[in-house]
Amino acid sequence: MFAVVRTGGKQYRVAPGDKIVVEKIDGNAGDKITLGDILLAGDGSDLKKTDGLTVAAEIIAQAKGEKVTVFKKRRRHNYRRKKGHRQQHTILQIVAIGDHKAEKKAAPKAEAKTDAPTAETKAASPAKADDKPAKAEPKTSDAKAEAKAETKASTKNAAPAKAPAKKPAAKAPAKKK
Repeated sequence: MFAVVRTGGKQYRVAPGDKIVVEKIDGNAGDKITLGDILLAGDGSDLKKTDGLTVAAEIIAQAKGEKVTVFKKRRRHNYRRKKGHRQQHTILQIVAIGDHKAEKKAAPKAEAKTDAPTAETKAASPAKADDKPAKAEPKTSDAKAEAKAETKASTKNAAPAKAPAKKPAAKAPAKKK
């Protein structure tokens, strides 16, 4: 079952077990609250009546959002104002919609993983030549010449490097006799 609720001037589509971040609601972590402004409710593609329907939620935490910087400026008037704030949020977990409660999810079974391959996996996968790391072959004189030619060609097309500017040597003042 799902519902569309309005709180804090915004609308949220929720289902039992969902976590949502809404505008600040009074309360502490662990408190139970009800959201009564339900706009739409349904189960799959069927819509239900919202008369007397409530959404039960639990406050998980009170938090602050990202910092928002407000900067005002008027050109040519030397007027600049910089302020910022962090919006207060409440994190809710939807417990139930009407009489439909969140289903408890079973913990997924953890499979034992080993890094070393077992005898069965070794027998199942034949040895491949690609499994071993490739060793670098020593370059022959032909390969060295080709590599040199490639680097020359690539530097030929590149922009020439600027030579450092030479400063004229300062002349020593002549001695007077």
